[in-house]
Amino acid sequence: MTKTDVAKTMDQRFDDLRGTRVWRSIFRSGTGSSTLKRALAIQQNVFLHLFSTKVRTRMLSFSATWYLGTLTLGTTAGLTSTSGNGTLTVVLQGTLGAVNAALKEAIDKGITVVAIDQGVTQAGAYVMSNDQVNYGYLGAKWLFTQLKGTGKVIYMRGAAGATADNDRDTGFKMALAENPGITVVKEVATGWDPAKGTQEMNDILSSGIAFDGIWTSGIDNVIVDALKTAGHPFVPIVGADNAGFVKQLLTEPGLVGAAVTNPASVGGAGLELAFKIMDGQKPANPAVHVTPVVWDNTTDAGKASLTAANDPAIDASWPLGITIPGQTTYTKAQILACKGPGE
Repeated sequence: MTKTDVAKTMDQRFDDLRGTRVWRSIFRSGTGSSTLKRALAIQQNVFLHLFSTKVRTRMLSFSATWYLGTLTLGTTAGLTSTSGNGTLTVVLQGTLGAVNAALKEAIDKGITVVAIDQGVTQAGAYVMSNDQVNYGYLGAKWLFTQLKGTGKVIYMRGAAGATADNDRDTGFKMALAENPGITVVKEVATGWDPAKGTQEMNDILSSGIAFDGIWTSGIDNVIVDALKTAGHPFVPIVGADNAGFVKQLLTEPGLVGAAVTNPASVGGAGLELAFKIMDGQKPANPAVHVTPVVWDNTTDAGKASLTAANDPAIDASWPLGITIPGQTTYTKAQILACKGPGE
């Protein structure tokens, strides 16, 4: 065996190691020269995430984070001090395997758990989440119907490996299977970062790839802006119920599109569910899902929903599903008046 053969064998072994679930659970992001890649290398590493990283100031704003870390800390403290027969834990996001393992450990110790916006599968856990499979399916179905079942589509996903992204991909491909005349000519991961989404769209426009429609995983208004800046004709586009995109759907001449609801207020709904469980009001089904709705600007009903939700005073990046009827108890005015640390 030559030295080259040995080197190749070692490379292959390292590739096999890097492909294992254990490796990917520790080193969740590769390296790169961009600011985003460097930040992800720190933030998504089991050990390195303890250290600080450089991020844009706007990414620390309430509209970007909803201060979920503070919310989790306060909730944990409150629930720990008020729970009568054990701690009730609220879980937000993480990789499915890691979260399930943690939940099992907690449940085995008699701790009641509510997972928020995370499609966990661990028996015994309660779940309050948006139905991400339907999010992907309904938006894709609307888009493919607009294209009459034939055409070329740009598929702009969220963050690789995220449970929500995987679920949306499942829904998207369900709709794709129903429409064999649709072709995905370009698939990209935006990381749910507007700047990265814009760059990906600019690269696609520069490449000359022909497309008839765009499906986005919530990076929507910046894609519309990119098309305008490049002077590219609008094509049917799917996004989320973000304030900027909803406004565009109502005001941009020639723009045809649909916003699929994905309320961030599912966090508040999860807390409400947790408090009900503590009071002995357990749901019949441990998995409570918020079903998404399509708001399109091609039908009277869709336009009415867009108009009702539109609020020019709200930041363009904010989702407009601020409350969930029957699941949250605060008002729109109360959530808008919230202030974070230092504000």
